[in-house]
Amino acid sequence: MQVILLERIGRLGQMGDIVKVRPGFARNFLLPQGKAMRATKNNMQHFETQRAQLEANNLQRKQEAEAVAVKLNGQRFTVIRQAGDTGQLYGSVSTRDVSDAVTAGGFTIDRVQVLLDRPIKSLGLHGVRVSLHPEVDIKVMLNVARTLEEAQRQAAGEDVTKVKDEYAADYAAEQAAIAAEALFEGEVEHEE
Repeated sequence: MQVILLERIGRLGQMGDIVKVRPGFARNFLLPQGKAMRATKNNMQHFETQRAQLEANNLQRKQEAEAVAVKLNGQRFTVIRQAGDTGQLYGSVSTRDVSDAVTAGGFTIDRVQVLLDRPIKSLGLHGVRVSLHPEVDIKVMLNVARTLEEAQRQAAGEDVTKVKDEYAADYAAEQAAIAAEALFEGEVEHEE
């Protein structure tokens, strides 16, 4: 199916391009979202008459997005989640969680604007891309922690996933002694 793009779509084209897409993608995403219209003769003529207005609207939305990007770029947001001792989350942090954290921080974004390359499934600091406009992408830092105190320690650069066991050194020394004793006993038996 051929469509006329009404805005820039990544990996597809610029505003005004006539591109061929799969019918399901057009019916389920591009057409209902108002990002494209069918490439019929009447629609092409209508698009050409409205092109200047569409470009002006796009430029205005881009300028607004750039103004927000200056304030939002590089900001840090904290998400509190339950996790095991090794730092593995019980679940994951989704795009909705990221958008909720950013919105709680005073900025309004939708979850579809959050671009996660892979799911966040561990504690720590994670860079997350946010698309404020098809031509304006920024990066925010997401601090995933178990508590607010832990989030502050992570922000200071501490690795909170290290197991702090006061007996770990004693246990390791004891295991080494047992292994050495077993090795020594094995050598003594072979000599006899």
